[in-house]
This record gives sequence, structure tokens and C-alpha cells, in this order.
Amino acid sequence: MKNVLNNTRKRFLMVTMFATLLSFANDAALFTIKDDAKKTSVTLSDVKAGNLLSIKDDNGMILYKELIQKTGTYTKGFDLTSLPDGSYFFELDKDVEITTIPFTVNDNTVDFQKEMESTMFKPVTRVKGEMVYISRLSLNKAPLEINVYFTSEDGAPVPELMHSETITNTENVSRIFRLSGLNKGDYKIVYKTEGKVFTEEISN
Repeated sequence: MKNVLNNTRKRFLMVTMFATLLSFANDAALFTIKDDAKKTSVTLSDVKAGNLLSIKDDNGMILYKELIQKTGTYTKGFDLTSLPDGSYFFELDKDVEITTIPFTVNDNTVDFQKEMESTMFKPVTRVKGEMVYISRLSLNKAPLEINVYFTSEDGAPVPELMHSETITNTENVSRIFRLSGLNKGDYKIVYKTEGKVFTEEISN
């Protein structure tokens, strides 16, 4: 069933619909780690040019980042033993997912926790005409906050919050928004989930 909420002020029509997402399993990153005394070799399968590989500490501070230059398989050696003792993680940011592998450094010894490798799927936004399709897959049913802002063409200094909701306890989420009416301007959709913020901007 579709629940229709009509905002006549801005002619912002939201149709809420739950559906099954297409599986992104075939797009998942495959990390292969090989350690020796001085260097860690990281191999990533099925990467694309423009994917972002980072090393971050336990507080999320970026210690290293690199844009993948070629589509296919990526291999590189890292000297992680020079890092201070502590907890870190590799992060591969792809089109629709972010994969992380945590590791620790202790007394010049690197230990990867492969069993703690995790993948989160980003909210996906597609625009077709006046219709905006939003989908998100979360195997752990993480909460997803959605905020939709509107800025009119007359250049209002503060974007107007048009819609806000937080979705909880849901693995597959799908939303459809229709942007229509006489009011023209820009829409910004801000997603918040699992400690990360994603933003999509749409001109209407």
C-alpha cells in the first residue's frame, strides 16, 4: 500500500513504498591481505577508477587516502609497522558501498581482524523526470535519517526543511518523492546513517 502525503505549500508529494532492493553482492570489494615482517600487501578485486581507499585511525582521522586510478584489481604494499600502537582500519569507498577492515598495531606487529570486516551500503538516489527514487540496504537494520531541503530560485538565504524522517528496524528501504508545482529551485537530500552523512543535490 502507498501512503500519500501532499504538501500543498510547495506541491511536494511524497509517496512511501517499501520494496526489495536489488542485491549489491556482486559489487562487493574483496580484500586480500598478505603480511611479512616489514610490509603488508593489500589486493582489492573488482574496483573501479575513482574508488577511494583510505587508512583511518580509531577516531576516524584519515592517515592515508588514494583514488584508485584503474578499474580491475588493485595491489599495493604498505609499511604499517611504523604506525603508533593502536587501532586502525582500511576503508574502501565505492559507488554504493563502503567496506572496512580493522587492524591493530602493537610493538611493530600488525594484526588484521578479517572476521570483523564489514560492508555498509550507501543510500542510492536516482532521478527520473520529477520522480526521485531512494533506496538503501542495511543487513543490520541500521537507522536511516532522511532530511529534504528546498531552496527557491529567488535565493532564500536559508534552505527550507520540507521533509524529515528516521527509518528504523528496516533492512530494505525504498522511497519515492515527486517534485512538482510552480515553485522552482534546488533540493538537497541529506542522509545520516551509521555515523556517516551523504548528500545529494537536485535541481528542479
